Amino acid sequence: MFRHRGKNRTLIHNLKLASLLSLVAGSVNTAGFFAVHQLTTNVTGHFAFFADEAVQGNFGLAWVYLLYILAFFSGAFFSNFLVEIMLRRNMRFVNTMPVAIEIAILVIIGSLSADAVRQDPHTIACGLLFAMGLQNALVTNLSNSVVRTTHLTGLFTDLGIELSQLFFYQQRRQQQKLSESIKLRFTIIFFFFLGCAAGGTGYFFLKNQVLLLSASALIGGLVYDSLKYRVVTLRRRSKRR
Repeated sequence: MFRHRGKNRTLIHNLKLASLLSLVAGSVNTAGFFAVHQLTTNVTGHFAFFADEAVQGNFGLAWVYLLYILAFFSGAFFSNFLVEIMLRRNMRFVNTMPVAIEIAILVIIGSLSADAVRQDPHTIACGLLFAMGLQNALVTNLSNSVVRTTHLTGLFTDLGIELSQLFFYQQRRQQQKLSESIKLRFTIIFFFFLGCAAGGTGYFFLKNQVLLLSASALIGGLVYDSLKYRVVTLRRRSKRR
């Protein structure tokens, strides 16, 4: 799931990655909005708010929305920068380091009290946006831009295009490729929606501590990936003998 890159990835790898990270993104999306009343998984809306506040002369608020945008951008930049460093030093942890940092951010924010969150909502929003920037850059890099998990606008656009193409591209290979891509996009949409529902419901009972469940899901994904890698390695060694 996290260990295969580019051409080495299969549809199954991408489906597993999309399911887990879309679930996390959906949960953070709703929980973050309830906690700080801001979008915390993408920056599309923040550009509109930034422009609106700047035009009205509210430069203090405009600066806040610009910080949100830069937080997401910084997460994406740092994620790939870290991956490139690890590619040259330690291949074993090349993809797990950004996920580990995302987990740390979610655990820190999820461990804060409700009063602490209310006192400094902008910092909380920036932290979550940074984490989602990390995640989006990593999954884009891993899947060769096939999987994106933190927002759905482009996803629905691609899905609409591919569904229409089913009526015109009738060759077996074309139909198979389209079917696989459509299956992947529906998977992302379903698990993002499931994450939104879980994050929203969980927030009413746990407040921002629901982010700890998102962090737990990521930890579970890393553990699963590590155990599967060890099993596959042992099988290969036994076959060689």
